[in-house]
Amino acid sequence: MNPGIPHNGRITVIGEHTDGTYCELKAIPAAQLYPLDDALSFEEGAAFPLTFETAHRMLVTRAALREGDWVLIWGIGGGVALAAFEIARALGARTIVTSSSVEKLEKARALGADVAVSHADDDVVQAVKDATRGAGADVVVETVGEATWERSLAAAAQEGRVVVCGATSGHSPPARLYRLWWKQLSVFGSTMGMPSDFEGAYELIRTRRARIHVDSVFPLAEAARAHERLESGAQFGKIILAIP
Repeated sequence: MNPGIPHNGRITVIGEHTDGTYCELKAIPAAQLYPLDDALSFEEGAAFPLTFETAHRMLVTRAALREGDWVLIWGIGGGVALAAFEIARALGARTIVTSSSVEKLEKARALGADVAVSHADDDVVQAVKDATRGAGADVVVETVGEATWERSLAAAAQEGRVVVCGATSGHSPPARLYRLWWKQLSVFGSTMGMPSDFEGAYELIRTRRARIHVDSVFPLAEAARAHERLESGAQFGKIILAIP
């Protein structure tokens, strides 16, 4: 199911602008439904649409990702971050990922991250400069906001692209406007996606160029436990509710 419903150039998100899917039955516009690929489980089919569509619009539609680009992705292990990582790798970009968890950084390296750095203990901006021979990240995937914004602008390359889809740590960061003009940065806002974004992401998954990461599956009756897992910050991938 594509959870983004386009209308008049805007997107309504199922579960954000409407009631969600914590239910056994729900009416969905037929145009939002796609056949589940034979190689995918129902859990995998539930795991990718929102995050992969969001990440595809961020990287491909808005930031015009190019093969060989260096991409900085904050908070690997989260849904959008992992989707962005998979899409970036599938399209030939090089990835720098961050986490405060040693375990998550190790998992990211095992999955193919070019650079994995602790945003709690290490200098992320310096790590980006070291990896890119001083140039900086061509694209920065920004979902965190206040806690990372200043470092995102500092880590971006000359004429780099910073693409924003959320601000989980706060929506009013220091602007640092001088970085925008001295570096001639482009800042893109991005929300969910259009059908072309969903279909582009789905094609990467169907052709096995991008992988879906499911952290854990809980029965619908244990939704509270699923939220506890999510709020712990320990998850690596999507947490799924199984509908009976």
